[in-house]
Amino acid sequence: MSDLEQSVRSAGRGGAADKAVAAPGDGYKWVALTISTLGMLMATIDGSITLIALPDIFRGIGIDPLQAGNSFYLLWMILGFLVVTSVLVTTLGRMGDIYGRVRMYNLGFAVFTFFSLLLTVTWMSGHAAGIWLITLRIFQGIGAAMLMANSAAILTDAFPAGERGMAMGINQAAAMSGMFIGLVLGGILAPINWRLIFLVSVPIGLFATVWGYLKLRELSERRPARIDWPGNITFAAGLILVMVGITYGIEPYGNDTMGWTNPLVITALAAGVVLLVAFGVIETRVPQPMFRIQLFRIRAFTAGVLASFLAALSRGGLMFMLIIWLQGIWLPLHGYSFERTPLWAGIAMLPLTAGFLLSGPLSGILSDRFGARPFATGGMLGTAVAFVLLELLPVNFPYWLFAILLFCTGLAMASFGSPNRAAVMNSLPAEHRGAGSGMNTTFQNSAQVLSIGIFFSLMIIGLSSSLPQSLYHGLVAHGVSAAAATRVSHLPPVSTLFAAFLGYNPIQHLVGPGVLSHLPAAQQATLTGRSFFPQLITAPFRAGLHATFDFAIGASLVAAAVSWTRGRVQPPAVPGPVSAAESAAGEPAAAAAGENPEAMVG
Repeated sequence: MSDLEQSVRSAGRGGAADKAVAAPGDGYKWVALTISTLGMLMATIDGSITLIALPDIFRGIGIDPLQAGNSFYLLWMILGFLVVTSVLVTTLGRMGDIYGRVRMYNLGFAVFTFFSLLLTVTWMSGHAAGIWLITLRIFQGIGAAMLMANSAAILTDAFPAGERGMAMGINQAAAMSGMFIGLVLGGILAPINWRLIFLVSVPIGLFATVWGYLKLRELSERRPARIDWPGNITFAAGLILVMVGITYGIEPYGNDTMGWTNPLVITALAAGVVLLVAFGVIETRVPQPMFRIQLFRIRAFTAGVLASFLAALSRGGLMFMLIIWLQGIWLPLHGYSFERTPLWAGIAMLPLTAGFLLSGPLSGILSDRFGARPFATGGMLGTAVAFVLLELLPVNFPYWLFAILLFCTGLAMASFGSPNRAAVMNSLPAEHRGAGSGMNTTFQNSAQVLSIGIFFSLMIIGLSSSLPQSLYHGLVAHGVSAAAATRVSHLPPVSTLFAAFLGYNPIQHLVGPGVLSHLPAAQQATLTGRSFFPQLITAPFRAGLHATFDFAIGASLVAAAVSWTRGRVQPPAVPGPVSAAESAAGEPAAAAAGENPEAMVG
């Protein structure tokens, strides 16, 4: 029997999961929580801060992202950071187990900060600047992946099992909130100077790098091992190809509104799947694999990871749909110019962040006492209900009702996230927490990219059914020639979505100044005003929005069902690291702690 198999069986009996953990003391665990939470907050803020700042970034470097041939820059500025964190977190979590989690985490802070600084000193313009920014964002993502891969493992080492839900709750609330805090920060800083959205991370990163180096310490035993190069290469190549295929699947191809029939997309997806299958075969045959497939014998781990994947699938594209909803329709109808909508879209979504911040720590504390299953499962059921209520909301909603629904959505999502993460980490043998944490984050981040592709595809299908006719008739009715209106109506719907998403005046950008200049001033004012485009797109957008929410509801319900299969694993009755006597006792120790050993291993 291999060491891994022994530790997995030992984790199933209870006790061994904490064998390697030395009692750190109350003071250290709060230091570890503060530093690890700061890292997750920074990483997730930078994952979203560019979304709102994209118009200012592209204006600053002199690129029109909606011009033919420039979609590469737009897509990779949006998704490049997320793709690289998805690909590398498992590898970097495994390296944390081998070389030290604190070492990898501190290095992540340093890498992240260094490339944040380089992003602020971009001196080029045009296509060269676009390539420079995308490349540096990828390297910045490597630093973020180091933080994400090892944060949960450091917390699990530092906190006793009976307090991990609370610690994970604070950590996960910061991570989920960071995505929406980044939207507001981007909206505030980018109009001043787009470089500030990267510069803001530098002083925080410098402080945290030094503080982490001085204060964090290794509490788990390092396990020297060889790097699984065949596994790492096939996994990275396969996942990158799948994500590239998904990314370009939402781009138009030929006469099609999307690129799912594009031979390059089909080839990328097929090759990616083949490589991932080869990766799975390799991992069962190498002596020291990167991806600890044997960990899936632990029922609580398997259920938690799959539920995390499905939860991310249900919400990954939500932020984009809400931004388009607010920027393209609601905010203009309520008096905001298109140029001001990016900032106010971020502000409008702050109730979602408030829900995360309240529910994350609270659900974590309660799950420490009552177990993860009722809160994680209930959180996904609540998320499904929230999506149903959002679907019933009129497109031009009263804001107070929208804010309440967002707050409740945040409450439900965080009620799942914190207990689920804690349950996943509690189920792991101590020496494999880095790898297990990375595996969980890989599933979660990959699902977010997949979710974005699905949400945009469903939205485009919904728009395609009636948007061309709406555009044509609306433009002709206000003096645009039939030829020009036909050209605009035949533009891919994704062009309309991205125009609204980027805070441009959609009609002005789609029709073009050459056509508008030939119209009477009154007609120009009507077409480029704040109400024409929102009223034109409302009915097609509603059809697409309902399709995306229907998918999110289904994914949330399946996530709730999977979460329930984790078994009735109860937290230890006496908080604290397991002693050597308890570890040696095996199943009796687990029974004394109130755990169900049979539920731990599937």
